[in-house]
Amino acid sequence: MIEKVLHALAEPRRRDILYLVRDGELTSSAIASHFDISAPAVSQHLKVLEQSGLVVVRRDGTKRYYGIRRDGFAELKQYIDRFWDDSLLRLKEAAEEEERRIQNETDKQ
Repeated sequence: MIEKVLHALAEPRRRDILYLVRDGELTSSAIASHFDISAPAVSQHLKVLEQSGLVVVRRDGTKRYYGIRRDGFAELKQYIDRFWDDSLLRLKEAAEEEERRIQNETDKQ
């Protein structure tokens, strides 16, 4: 699933759509009004976002409301956190090594 999420986020307009719906639902036409591309093109972007699990669709009569699906970002967050956690561990180890080096130099004096 992470591949679908990364693919969805790779397109700038899709990221813009996520920004638009982050605080609440919008209809596809309301979303399309923010772009200079056709409504069918926006619909295709929305379909990719839905298939990746980043947005959820709610139907009300003939209208479709799109909203952010925060759970869809969980796998991406876990993926990124692995790199962040590794970086923090390496920083901690480097700081401890530097502290030992300084202590050894102080002990020699």
